[in-house]
Amino acid sequence: MVAPGGVRRLNDRDRIVITGVGLTAPNGNNLLEYRTHLVNVKSCIRKFNVRFMGDVIAGVCDFDPLKYQKKKDLRRGTRAGSTSIYSCQEAVADAGLDLASIDRSRVGIFIGITEHGNVDTEKQIYEISQFNYDTKFVSHHYNPRIVANNPAGEVTLNMGITGPHYTLGAACAGGNMGLIQGCQMLKLDEVDVALGGGVSETIHAFGAFASFRSEGALAAHEDPEKACRPFDRDRNGVVVSEGGCIFVLERLDAALARSARIYGEVVGYAMNSDALDFILPDSGGQARCMSLALRKAGLSPDAISIINTHATGTPQGDPQECKAIRQVFGDNPRAYINNTKCMIGHTMGAAAALELAGNLPSFQDRVVHPTINVDHLDPDCAFDTLVLNKARKVDKVDYILKNAFGMLGINSTVIVKRFER
Repeated sequence: MVAPGGVRRLNDRDRIVITGVGLTAPNGNNLLEYRTHLVNVKSCIRKFNVRFMGDVIAGVCDFDPLKYQKKKDLRRGTRAGSTSIYSCQEAVADAGLDLASIDRSRVGIFIGITEHGNVDTEKQIYEISQFNYDTKFVSHHYNPRIVANNPAGEVTLNMGITGPHYTLGAACAGGNMGLIQGCQMLKLDEVDVALGGGVSETIHAFGAFASFRSEGALAAHEDPEKACRPFDRDRNGVVVSEGGCIFVLERLDAALARSARIYGEVVGYAMNSDALDFILPDSGGQARCMSLALRKAGLSPDAISIINTHATGTPQGDPQECKAIRQVFGDNPRAYINNTKCMIGHTMGAAAALELAGNLPSFQDRVVHPTINVDHLDPDCAFDTLVLNKARKVDKVDYILKNAFGMLGINSTVIVKRFER
């Protein structure tokens, strides 16, 4: 349909909404607990012992995998698989979906990841090192554990879902990519329900910690809860974390037909590439990605209420994103700006989904959770609307813009709107 003035108006079948959220984060195992801790500035980042590294600073989840799996499933599967199963099961329950009464061949699972297989590869090499590297001691479960589709595939086995499933390697933009893919598959009428988001098991391998340390980008602080310091002058690197977050995505007409609760409507998204460097981000590519998402949503920059940043707490990364925000929104954006990693660390493939989820309740309570650990604000990261150290009550939240960027120059932006009929 075309409204007066030539603006295309979507019908209810074209509109995609979020009707369920399932998650595990270092500071919460459901949206209410997680959101409460974000608003009340509770961080659960702590010391964590990693093989060959000793104690490092990390974000560790404490969900109960046996809530939805048996012990034999845990022995055969992966931590990423368990995180995916927990998050998907929780999301479906939160959405009030009865899988027994719907066509499970029309349910799709789309999970963004940073990497997969490193954890079990490191474990297997360590195990055979105890037997003089005799490969006959490699587990017969190794192959299905390390295939890239494992996290999503384990969900299908656990939940009896026979629709399409796959993981999407999108570095630290993975959580946005899983959501975007779910939206696209709904728009293509390939599925009727999409479970989309991201997961990470990264802390259970030493490689990520060792590599960040080699790059001079692994966070260090005498107080683990203060180690992740986006926008602070004294920030010194990434806090590596695990986690998972899955959204139930549906077409609006289906959600309304079953009187589902709606968290928000996905109205815009974009992905692009810098094509410049393996690691270093580029503000130009990030700005273009935000602008493209705004254009797809039919919005001007001043329509956005909250910009939830990707900022990881690295000396080079944070200023680039702030520069990109200035390019798109100007020096004094109307949007409030915050960051979630400061309280949960960088959950890698899960980051974008977890961080978006942590802000969705703002549509209802009109509270913007803060960025903490900013003792000395970097002038290059300073905005008047940056919410620091204490949550802020605002008049209204209409649109949330979520940025997520990753290595090899991948950029992603998702825009979610407060639902209204």
